[in-house]
Amino acid sequence: MENFKKAAWETGKAALCYAAFSLFALAIIAAIVKACTPSDAVIRILNWVVKCIGAFVFPFFFIRKDRALVKGIAAGILGVILTMFLFAAIGGGFHITWFFPLELLVCGVLGGAGALLGTKVFKR
Repeated sequence: MENFKKAAWETGKAALCYAAFSLFALAIIAAIVKACTPSDAVIRILNWVVKCIGAFVFPFFFIRKDRALVKGIAAGILGVILTMFLFAAIGGGFHITWFFPLELLVCGVLGGAGALLGTKVFKR
């Protein structure tokens, strides 16, 4: 039971930091976008870039060695879901497109890769 609590804490911490990073970074980008008025494609690409960076970086720093791949994948997927709920709460509703399953897959893979690389770099 102790190992499960530790794994859940690592995964949850990575996912929460990922969601907070996404909210903060996208708020800054939204202020810039408001001034520049780029196209919808640019906004969507910036959103994906921020989410992909967060999905890789936070499992890299927070996930430890035991079952790092599984915990990293879970952190990436959980982070996407948390971010979706937070943006829905702020924006006033869910806006799920056909990109959402692809986003879950990409962020899950990046989370797993970040966790595996983090365990190799930090030797923990």
